[in-house]
Amino acid sequence: MLKKFFISIKLKNCIILILGSLILAFGMYNIHSVSGVTEGGTLGLTLFFENIFGISPAVTGFLLNAACYIFGIKTLGKDFLIYSAISTAGFSIFYKVFECFPRIYPEIASYPLLCAVLGAVFVGVGVGLCVKAGGAPCGDDALAMSLSKLTKIKLQWVYFLSDITVLALSLFYIPVSRIIWSLLTVVISGQIIGLIAKEKHTHTSES
Repeated sequence: MLKKFFISIKLKNCIILILGSLILAFGMYNIHSVSGVTEGGTLGLTLFFENIFGISPAVTGFLLNAACYIFGIKTLGKDFLIYSAISTAGFSIFYKVFECFPRIYPEIASYPLLCAVLGAVFVGVGVGLCVKAGGAPCGDDALAMSLSKLTKIKLQWVYFLSDITVLALSLFYIPVSRIIWSLLTVVISGQIIGLIAKEKHTHTSES
């Protein structure tokens, strides 16, 4: 029975999920967590809890995402949940490993525009690869899909509202000037995720 449950899971997708989680964790640890330029959604919330309460994103990331997946379990397929579990665990493990080493270039915090763009690239590529493989390292997707279904609000507006809410909370530890850069990184990372994930949907529609 267990074999039947995992029979549709592909090794190639798992490798892509692990790679995406690695890229995401690297960017979050070396750029976002030191720059004052944050992300929206659960990624932004992990940084909020780290800066306000001193709780590692390796812990809050796993807990927040698990809560989102449980909330949206009725609207998601089995494969998505399995792939998302792999990428979520991968992010937490890789982030914890990176915490054992000093940040590569902490002085990058002095260049907010560079942080916004470079951070968005790591987040966009990391999350985009995971989405392309059929999962997500964050629970935003599960939560957004569920809320969209319950409220009848279009999915893109659910994402936008969640990002704005998280950025508003981030004002507790990030100056307004830095929030502007955060808005920039949210927009850029979202576009990158869309471009990478679009290839998956294109191939699906052609097959």
